[in-house]
Amino acid sequence: MKMGMVIDLEKCIGCRSCMVACKQHNAQPPNTWWNRVFTPGSHRHLTPPAKGVEYFLPVHCQHCENAPCEKVCPVGATYHAEDGAVLIDFERCIGCRYCMSACPYGVRQFNWEDPETAHQRAGYQEDYRFGYPEDHRHHGRLVYTPLRPKGVVEKCTFCAQYRDRGELPACVRGCPGKARFVGNLDDPDSEVSLMVKNRSGFSLLPEKGTKPTVFYLPPKVKEV
Repeated sequence: MKMGMVIDLEKCIGCRSCMVACKQHNAQPPNTWWNRVFTPGSHRHLTPPAKGVEYFLPVHCQHCENAPCEKVCPVGATYHAEDGAVLIDFERCIGCRYCMSACPYGVRQFNWEDPETAHQRAGYQEDYRFGYPEDHRHHGRLVYTPLRPKGVVEKCTFCAQYRDRGELPACVRGCPGKARFVGNLDDPDSEVSLMVKNRSGFSLLPEKGTKPTVFYLPPKVKEV
């Protein structure tokens, strides 16, 4: 199986529900967002372009088959799971940030602060341990913990802690426009494979040769 995601840009309404669901269900520290939504053509984040084509572009880890982040990791903390998802073993990560430099999509983020004190500095009344409450190991490797240690790199995991118990990623479940789909890209008859084939699905930065497993369906663009 090759796990993949398809995002229908025609259905994406730019509500950022995916960002919030991802942040809460993965206990992300203040100022950390594994999921982001951009407005291509705009010079200001989260605002429509003054002139050009208006649509919304959600971006998170592309879970590349030919992942440069995995190649440069000196300790094997970044690795491919059996279903093709790119994961990080928090117990192996030494915080060198080579993977952040290697990623052409800029989606990896560094945890600068101790999680027990970060929420206090941000003015939170409570800490950020939402959603899935306990540590989760994928085949023995720690890929999720609500209290990430200071000095590790983190990113989207396709919600490994949910998928391992047969549930969809939080962003898929939380999308009000039903713009996100996950499935097996190795199955030519799967919903995601047919979407990519029949609706001209494309990936980001194909010239980089990373072979992402996240695909986008083009929107019906409107000039503004």
